[in-house]
Amino acid sequence: MPTHNFLRVAAACPELRVADPAFNAERTLALLCEADAAGCDLAVFPEMGLTGYTCGDLFHHSTLLKAAEAALDTLLAAAGHCFHGVAVIGLPVAIDGMVFNCAAVFTGSKLLGVVPKTYLPNYKEFYDGRYYHPAAHATVNAVSLAGQTVPFGTDLLFRAENASDFVLGVEICEDLWMPVPPSSLQAMAGATILANLSASNEIIGKSGYRRQLVIGQSGRCIAGYVYSSAGTGESTTDVVFGGHCLVAENGSLLAESQRFQRRGHITIHDLDLGRIQRDRLTTGSFHDARAGQRPFRTVPFALATSERTPALIREVDAHPFVPSDPATLKERCEEIFATQVSGLAKRLDHIGRPKVSIGVSGGLDSTLALLVVAKTFAELGESPSKIQAITMPGFGTTTRTKGNAQTLMAALGVTAKEIDIRPLCLIEMRALGHKPFGIDLADHTVEALTIALHALPHDNRHDLVFENVQARVRTNLLMNTAFVIGTGDVSELALGWCTYNADHMSMYNPNVSIPKTLVKFLVQWAAENEFAGVARRTLLDIAATEISPELLPTSAAGEALQATEASTGPYELVDFFLYHFLRWGESPEKILFLAGHAKFRAEYTPEELRKWLRVFLTRFFQNQFKRSGLPDGPKVGSVSVSPRGDWRMPSDASARAWLGGW
Repeated sequence: MPTHNFLRVAAACPELRVADPAFNAERTLALLCEADAAGCDLAVFPEMGLTGYTCGDLFHHSTLLKAAEAALDTLLAAAGHCFHGVAVIGLPVAIDGMVFNCAAVFTGSKLLGVVPKTYLPNYKEFYDGRYYHPAAHATVNAVSLAGQTVPFGTDLLFRAENASDFVLGVEICEDLWMPVPPSSLQAMAGATILANLSASNEIIGKSGYRRQLVIGQSGRCIAGYVYSSAGTGESTTDVVFGGHCLVAENGSLLAESQRFQRRGHITIHDLDLGRIQRDRLTTGSFHDARAGQRPFRTVPFALATSERTPALIREVDAHPFVPSDPATLKERCEEIFATQVSGLAKRLDHIGRPKVSIGVSGGLDSTLALLVVAKTFAELGESPSKIQAITMPGFGTTTRTKGNAQTLMAALGVTAKEIDIRPLCLIEMRALGHKPFGIDLADHTVEALTIALHALPHDNRHDLVFENVQARVRTNLLMNTAFVIGTGDVSELALGWCTYNADHMSMYNPNVSIPKTLVKFLVQWAAENEFAGVARRTLLDIAATEISPELLPTSAAGEALQATEASTGPYELVDFFLYHFLRWGESPEKILFLAGHAKFRAEYTPEELRKWLRVFLTRFFQNQFKRSGLPDGPKVGSVSVSPRGDWRMPSDASARAWLGGW
């Protein structure tokens, strides 16, 4: 059984001599042994790999056909000792006076089945129709080959009995280039991994189109796609082959070989069967195309894999929401910002372009939301004076964040206002009879209470009522002012790190599906691309400020003593967990496995990863009730917790199955 449902695949391109099956079998076996040493479960070889694709009229010579079968027999006997996975190789097969361009599928010494080529190119430099017959001409559904009688046809799927998510479909070269490739039908019938044995020659620009085809087909079929094309040894007369090998999954290219290598080479990568099945589970329309689907025969086999070193051949992005390539990150930020602006502009248009109010704390989330609002008003041709930006310092506000909020509001030209919420909070706590941190409020002024709070021991700064009163006073002030723009991000919503009916609530929230790690980069992007001078310096300082709700008392020096990540865990871990849990439905065990291979693995011990994953899962399940009541906001990425679309979950679901056993 593949570890955590990762299937290790190899797209192999051996050295080749045209019309020399014995030599080609020897070189094929060498790459099979190399694939086995790397722990591969599947190895895919080029079209007509045992004879060469460019044999021409030699395909009608019994000598070549018999030599190809003998080479297969030799290969099967040897492969039983050196390759534990399933392999797919190409060869010509003669049946009833017709030659078929075929893919032979085998594991060990056992031949599982033979799949003929469906579409034969017979144009330009290709003359397949001269040498072969298309699959539709076949009159049998079984063939005797290399001393074994096995299923024959394009209706074959190969299913691993001990790895139920591994179902292999096979097509050959031109099949992929057609309007309805056989692999599309195979995927609809249940194939999760698609193999293509190809002999695609090289001309200017063709490699790019070939790459697009492979990527696109893996996306449309929600499958892994392993493509192996004939190498330079196939080149002859007017055609040159480059040995282009590709591995794609769900619309993404995972690995690609360098073309024109003169030696045999192998491209190895791990495909995630769990991701494939997850996407199929959530994409209901994928299965609608099964109507009228022709039946397929299933050929079972036992998958016996060798030990894997390394455990995973796949980059695990530590920051899945933040592209590592600067150009891609810039493009992503521009697109997200434009999406936020467009969504908010539509809402404001619909309700008559009223004044809006937004709380500005000098933190990341409110900064991004304010930038979006300012850009939206500019797009609508409305004055920024209609934006009522209110900073509301409380008992935990620091000089740094307050100063940044004031500077940013001035730079954007919005109507800025400051309301000290401490007097209102004092009145409310007195009315409630609450004694924050044991302090009797009967004779305390705001100033006296502030001094008393500063004097508290650092380990005695936990008072939920004290925090909630401040959060709700702020929201009450905003709600009584104008149309309220929310600021919270999806990471906070996943954790429930918000006060219900306080910062949890607004009339529209442009940040609602943006993760915290990306919020930071969006603010940095805005600083570097949209602003200069004081505004740029302010935005960069905001991005560099430690994340804190600033609801608990500061130190006597005015420094924040409340760090969000000390309670929630580092946001890079929160977002990593969120991405794999919500986007791919991964189990906790697999999330930890992936985290152990991510780029931040050296920064956290396995125990720390376990601790923060437990915190994430516990908080996620405890706080669904907050997500069930979210205001509108634009979906900008693949992960969203909106109860109206992406995520519906009982508010009282138990986390026991996710928290036990690891």
